Amino acid sequence: MRCGLVLWVACGSSPAVPDAVVVDGTPVKAVDCAATFGAELTAGFGRVDGTLLAVIPPNYQGCAQPNSTHAVVQVMVDGAAYRMVVNVLSTSNEPRVYLGETDAALAGGAWAEGWHVGYQLDYVTTFGLTKSQFTLADEATAAARVYDNLELGQHISVFATSGGPPQADSAHLIHRNATNADGAIVINPETAPHYLLTAFDDSNF
Repeated sequence: MRCGLVLWVACGSSPAVPDAVVVDGTPVKAVDCAATFGAELTAGFGRVDGTLLAVIPPNYQGCAQPNSTHAVVQVMVDGAAYRMVVNVLSTSNEPRVYLGETDAALAGGAWAEGWHVGYQLDYVTTFGLTKSQFTLADEATAAARVYDNLELGQHISVFATSGGPPQADSAHLIHRNATNADGAIVINPETAPHYLLTAFDDSNF
């Protein structure tokens, strides 16, 4: 059975990515994924500024700490890799997620490599958005958006929440979350910030 060239559709029991981005069974953007991670993320909401190392599709088992319902974006910060864990599937009655995008200045100030706490991001107050401006998407579409839009070796910013030690290698909740603590991925953060936003069916704004 041949996997689709565009959709992220499972073939048999294995996750599939478009044939064009797979080499010897490994997604091209996951080839250099890290096996060990840093431990410097303190607990709370913040912004990770770093360099994109890898983009790992949901349920891909070839990289450390795989996740079955999230894409994992690995970001290099001060010489160590960190896991940004991005929802592409909801556990609510509506498994699809809502996707939004917007251009805006980088919230919190200029890009600077590191983990920055004390910044705020809110889809409503920062951008003036409502969920009616988002598009409902299935897991394949949501995962493909993350994979297709991120370029290895480029600077990136991610607004997310970390639990801190002993899980100081990862950040989560990269979606509509809480007042002034909404998650987002920002591409081109230094020159033309473009935000990738996500919300769930039970998020009302």
